Amino acid sequence: MQELRPILLAEDSPNDAELTLEALADNNLANRVTHVKDGVEALEFLRCEGKYASRKPVSPAVAILDIKMPRMDGIEVLRAIRSDPAFKNIPVVMLTSSREEQDVLRSYDLGINAYVVKPVNFSDFVDAVKQLGGFWALLNELPPDGFSSGGK
Repeated sequence: MQELRPILLAEDSPNDAELTLEALADNNLANRVTHVKDGVEALEFLRCEGKYASRKPVSPAVAILDIKMPRMDGIEVLRAIRSDPAFKNIPVVMLTSSREEQDVLRSYDLGINAYVVKPVNFSDFVDAVKQLGGFWALLNELPPDGFSSGGK
């Protein structure tokens, strides 16, 4: 049986991260979720660097990014992902509170797969995350992993 790819969650808000992790768990996804607190750590995870150096090099089923994060924001992470041949096919979803038109446009210009504004209502937030997790982890068909096809 093929090993499930992990889900990468880059979110600096402890409350939003906890809600997202709980919603993904409530959806009974078997995928391991790795939570990182900023864009630098997200890239370290993808590149198997720093504290992730011993991680098995497998691209995530989906990378869920917040835009407004310290050290490196979600748009910078998206730019880095899309410019690296090993990662360019990773599905990336912005899960953010930003409704700024420039954030939406820049995300799509850089090749985002989905842009989801965090609902204010708790149950709507949980439902949105469950739908995201279910689609990207269970239904979406991914190309072969960039690591195993010589990308890294």
